[in-house]
Amino acid sequence: MDFLSLFVMDFVKQLQSPTLSFLIGGMVIAALGSELQIPESICKIIVFMLLTKIGLTGGIAIRNSNLTEMVLPVLFSVALGILIVFIARYTLAKLPKVKTVDAIATGGLFGAVSGSTMAAALTLLEEQNIQYEAWAGALYPFMDIPALVTAIVIANIYLKKKKHSAADEYLSKQEYLEKQPVAAGDYPDQQDYPSTRQEYLSKQQSADNRVKIWPIVEESLRGPALSAMLLGLALGLFTRPESVYKSFYDPAFRGLLSILMLVMGMEAWSRIGELRKVAQWYVVYSLVAPLLHGFIAFGLGMIAHYATGFSLGGVVVLSVIAASSSDISGPPTLRAGIPSANPSAYIGASTAIGTPVAIGLAIPLFLGLAQAIGGS
Repeated sequence: MDFLSLFVMDFVKQLQSPTLSFLIGGMVIAALGSELQIPESICKIIVFMLLTKIGLTGGIAIRNSNLTEMVLPVLFSVALGILIVFIARYTLAKLPKVKTVDAIATGGLFGAVSGSTMAAALTLLEEQNIQYEAWAGALYPFMDIPALVTAIVIANIYLKKKKHSAADEYLSKQEYLEKQPVAAGDYPDQQDYPSTRQEYLSKQQSADNRVKIWPIVEESLRGPALSAMLLGLALGLFTRPESVYKSFYDPAFRGLLSILMLVMGMEAWSRIGELRKVAQWYVVYSLVAPLLHGFIAFGLGMIAHYATGFSLGGVVVLSVIAASSSDISGPPTLRAGIPSANPSAYIGASTAIGTPVAIGLAIPLFLGLAQAIGGS
């Protein structure tokens, strides 16, 4: 009973934290019809500074730490990014009125990482004086890139199989027609009709359309979110940025994060309308998936905790990035990699519901769970 009461008290306390309060405040003023707007250029600068700060923190920590401690969390991050896509492929895609390619894209976005959600989690850990590895933020790309690559590859494989099935059906019809008596002129040019599956496919695939993985990785790395964080990581690892870090990036971090949370709250409310365009199952998935992914990550994190001494704060970070869904680099990557997928489905599910669930529910939930385990 003491365990449950402490857990609930911590949960409520964290919901009242400045970070989560600004997110809720943004949703409230948007619901009330406020015309408040934060210019997109300012949001981009804020995101750049937040992720650069996280990268600097990770780079400085990696430079001063034992790299072997990172191996298991890194492997778990990669595995989680891939697993989350397959979960969507074999759960969401099987539900009524859900298109498979849209479900795969949704899984890719939920498998990728939200830098702002991770920043919110790191802030709350510091507010609660919970220790975590400073390099934990560097797990971001190890989950983000595999998720996006996996989603695009699986979607393209699915679309090709679908295309090949259509080819088989077409050839079956042609074989049937060829056995039927035809009048002169019905088929003026028999060379226009393929006689074999291989011939049909060779005509349909005039260019090599194999799924190329490296362009996907390259596009992800060049995205604004990962670029900013990897830049900070490299600077922290190979230079000595401690002075500018302590005088500028660290003090400004929480204030900038509060503004970003306000913007995300307003955007989340505005995106709710997009979900009306797609199956209602996306709402169910968006409510359940972040917590499911987070619990899987929490279990893997506890394995790393007992096996290598990975801190409970690090377990929370791993759980939160698994529960998050990409809100910056993921959408444009998926738009380019899976152009046939419906953005209203995967972006609406992520921004309108997935992100508020990850920030407002998953962060305090896993933080409270870690505190309960640590205090037991």
